[in-house]
Amino acid sequence: MSALSRVCVAAAVATLGSAAHAESLRCNGAIAAEGDSRLAVLYKCGQPVLADSYCAPVFYIGAAQPVPEPFASAIVPCQQVDEWLYDRGAGNLMATVRFRSGAVASITYGRLPR
Repeated sequence: MSALSRVCVAAAVATLGSAAHAESLRCNGAIAAEGDSRLAVLYKCGQPVLADSYCAPVFYIGAAQPVPEPFASAIVPCQQVDEWLYDRGAGNLMATVRFRSGAVASITYGRLPR
């Protein structure tokens, strides 16, 4: 394989990782996106159909195991997560807006679980 071919393959592989982008939510002519505050989303999109709030466990950096007790409750027992569900009308998927630390962390689309 020539050096030029290797460079092209490496560039293609690097581009695949950068192709992912954040979702946004269009509401009443405004756009809610990652980083927006709860107040901004409420102003742009109105009240959600459903809202949930829970305490997500804190994990070690780069590990799949949560921080064990008694360290977890002594340092940071959990991270507050809020989820708001928006019904976007007939023919559109439901939108779930997830907040961490008071700001939009993600926006996902899908149907309600049965």
